Amino acid sequence: MASGLTALLSRLDQFGRLLENIALVTMLTSMIVLAVLQIVLREVFGTGIIWADELLKLMVLWLAMVGSIAACRDDRHIRIDVLSHLLPDWLVRFTRVLVDVFAAIVCATIAWQAWRYLQLEIEFEDQVLVDTPAWIAHIVVPLAFALVSYRFVILAAKRISIMAGSVDEDTTQ
Repeated sequence: MASGLTALLSRLDQFGRLLENIALVTMLTSMIVLAVLQIVLREVFGTGIIWADELLKLMVLWLAMVGSIAACRDDRHIRIDVLSHLLPDWLVRFTRVLVDVFAAIVCATIAWQAWRYLQLEIEFEDQVLVDTPAWIAHIVVPLAFALVSYRFVILAAKRISIMAGSVDEDTTQ
């Protein structure tokens, strides 16, 4: 039973990774194409797409948010490792668990506050890209921070299980 659940979770993780990678590549390619098109239209034809600059700004937001989720999935987020060279191994592992739990709490708080801000955008009917509701463009912020928080909780749980000796470090990769 446990191996079936592990296999299901592994497949869901692989599917999530695939979706993240597809989203990142699609957004980056779209941004490049739109930016080059906008430059060509302005320089050659003296015109441009009126909403392209705003869309590019929103795409940067989405790229950053999805990229942060992808960075946390492999524990590749920003880390300052000065103390890890000075402290004993068990203390480094313990501090990483504390940092992961703290990061999860901070990201969850940001997700909650971003959700509250999104509710205000819905209430005031803010718009972007001429006539698109702003909340559609900005929904990525609370979702991304919630997913990053989730990833930090998972990382902390993996580190705790490794420290407890119930899971081998090689099987968590």
